[in-house]
Amino acid sequence: MTDTPQNPGAAKDPLHGVTLEKLLTTLVDNFGWPALASQVNINCFKSDPSVKSSLKFLRRTPWARKEVETLYLDFIEGHLRPDMSRSKRRTPLSEFKAQKPKVSTAKPAADSPWNDHPLMKKQDDPS
Repeated sequence: MTDTPQNPGAAKDPLHGVTLEKLLTTLVDNFGWPALASQVNINCFKSDPSVKSSLKFLRRTPWARKEVETLYLDFIEGHLRPDMSRSKRRTPLSEFKAQKPKVSTAKPAADSPWNDHPLMKKQDDPS
C-alpha cells in the first residue's frame, strides 16, 4: 500500500497490511518452530506447535505478540541472522525495565485509630 490521504500512516508503520498469520508463517518458514521457541518462551511454540494455536495465543497475549512482531521486524530489516542472532537488537516492550514502585512517605495522622494497633508500635517501645 502507498501513503495516500485516506491512509496516511501506511508508510510509517512497517507492519501495516501484514496479517499476524503472514508474519508468523514467514518466521516459521525461515527459522522453524524450535528457533522461535528459543526466542519467545511460550508453550504454543514448544509443545505440538501449529499456526492455528499460535495465532489464537498471540491474539490474546499482547506481550507475546509484541515479541513476535519484533522478531519479524528484525527479520525484514535484515537485523536477524539465520541462527536467530541479531546484528542490531530492537527492544521489545516486554524487555523494558520496570520502574521501582513508589513508596509512600506519608505518616499516619496523630488521631488515627491505627496508632494504637499492636503492630504499629515500635519494638523498643516498653508499653
